[in-house]
Amino acid sequence: MPSVYIKTYGCQMNERDSEAVAAQLCAKGYTMAPSENHADVVLLNTCSVRDQAEQKALGKMQNLAVTLKRNRPDVVLGFMGCMAQSRGKALVDQLPDVDLVLGTQKFHHAPEYIDDLVHGRKQQIVDTDEEQGSEATIKEHLLKGNTEKSSVTAFVSIMQGCNQYCTFCIVPYTRGKERCRSIEEIVLECQQLVDRGVREITLLGQIVNSYGKREIGMKDGKSAFVQLLDAVHQIEDLERIRFTSPHPKGYGDDLIEAYGRLPKLCPSAHIPVQSGSDRLLKRMHRVYTRERFLEIIHKLRKVNPHIGLTTDIIVGFPGETEEDFQATMSLAEEVGFDNAFVFKYSQRTGTPASEMDGQIPKEIIESRHAILLKRITEIGRKRYEQFLNREVEILVEGPSRRNSERLEGRTGCNKIVVFEGNKQRHQGQLLKLNIERTGSFTLYGDPAILNVNDPLPTC
Repeated sequence: MPSVYIKTYGCQMNERDSEAVAAQLCAKGYTMAPSENHADVVLLNTCSVRDQAEQKALGKMQNLAVTLKRNRPDVVLGFMGCMAQSRGKALVDQLPDVDLVLGTQKFHHAPEYIDDLVHGRKQQIVDTDEEQGSEATIKEHLLKGNTEKSSVTAFVSIMQGCNQYCTFCIVPYTRGKERCRSIEEIVLECQQLVDRGVREITLLGQIVNSYGKREIGMKDGKSAFVQLLDAVHQIEDLERIRFTSPHPKGYGDDLIEAYGRLPKLCPSAHIPVQSGSDRLLKRMHRVYTRERFLEIIHKLRKVNPHIGLTTDIIVGFPGETEEDFQATMSLAEEVGFDNAFVFKYSQRTGTPASEMDGQIPKEIIESRHAILLKRITEIGRKRYEQFLNREVEILVEGPSRRNSERLEGRTGCNKIVVFEGNKQRHQGQLLKLNIERTGSFTLYGDPAILNVNDPLPTC
C-alpha cells in the first residue's frame, strides 16, 4: 500500500485531527512515511487563525509541487483543515497540482478519497460541505508507530465548531456551529486510551467549556462540561485530566469548584483574555469585562493558590490606543501569568474586525508585541524561579524534545521539567523531583529521583 506523510499547522485540534486521519489510513492498510520525500501521499493539515499560518502552508505546497510533483507526477498532494474549508476550490485554481481539498467536517472521508486519487479513479477532489454528525465520525486516533509520548498522553475531541463569533476570529466560519459528542461516547474513548497505557487525557474543543450547553444542559447545578469532567474522573488508572481551550464565559462556579473537588483535574488553566481593555473586549465581542476576568482568576487562586495560569493576548487589534495597550500591560502585571501566547493581530478576510476602522500600522503592532512579550517573559521567569529547590511531581512523557539523552514531563500546573532518567523505567510514571535550576519556561530536576511513595506535592 502507498505511504502517507501528514504535516500539521496550528493548534491541538489540528494535531488531533491529523492523528485521527493517520489512524484511519493505517486501518485501511496505508503506512506513515517519515518524510514527504518518502511518501506517495502528502497532506498539509492547515490553520486559518493567522495569515502567517496560511502563507506557510501555501509556500510549502508550492515547494512540494516543484520538488515532488514534477519528479513524481503520481504523488498525491492535498490540503486538509481550516484553510481548506475557507478557501475550497480556490486552492486548486491557485495551485493546479493540488489533488485534494478536504474540509473540517470531512476528515473521515480521507481514506476513500485518497484511494480514488491513488488508483486514478478521480483526478481532483474538493469537499468542504457541511456534514451532520461529523463530530462523532472519528474516534480512534492511537496509531501504531506514533510518537512515544502518545502512549502516555492523548487528546480527545469532545466537540466541534464555535458559536462565539469573536470579531477577529475566522474559526466559526471554518469549523461551523458547535456540535458535541455524548458523555458516554467520550468516556468510552477515554477508557480505551487508558487501557492502552495513556495516563493523561486532554479534552479538546474550540470553546471546550461550552460543551453540551444545548444538547445536555445543567443537572444538579452542574454544567454539561462539569458533568463530563466528573464522568471522565471516574476512569480507573487515569491519572490526570486537562482541557483546552476554554472561554472565560464558561468559568461558572461549578467549574471553579471542580478544581478543588476533582484530584485528577490538573491545577492549570489556560484562559484567553485577549485584551485588558473593556473597550476592546466589547469590540472583540468577548462578552466579559476586565473585572469579570479578574474575578475568575481570584476564585481559581482561592481554590488552589498554586494553580498555573496562562492566556492568549492580541496586540494591535483595530482601534487599539496606547491607553488600551497599557490596560493590557497592567492586567498582565496584576494577574502574573505563568506564560502567555502574545499574538500580533492578523486581518482575516470575512471577519468583522477586518472591516473595522482604525487598523493599526504594522510597526506599532511590532513594537507593542515586543514590549508585552518582554514583560510576560520577565513575569514568567520570576514565577518559574519560585520552583527552585522545591519538590514537584511530574508525569514522565518521554525523551526531551531538545535533548533526547534526557527525559521530560509536566507538573500538574503544566510546567515542563527536564531530568536525567531511564526511559524504559520512568516513561509513563508519576515521579517527584527536586528542582535544581530554572530556565525560560523550563524547569530542571535533580537527577536523584525521590521516593515515589512520599506525600504528593501541591503542584
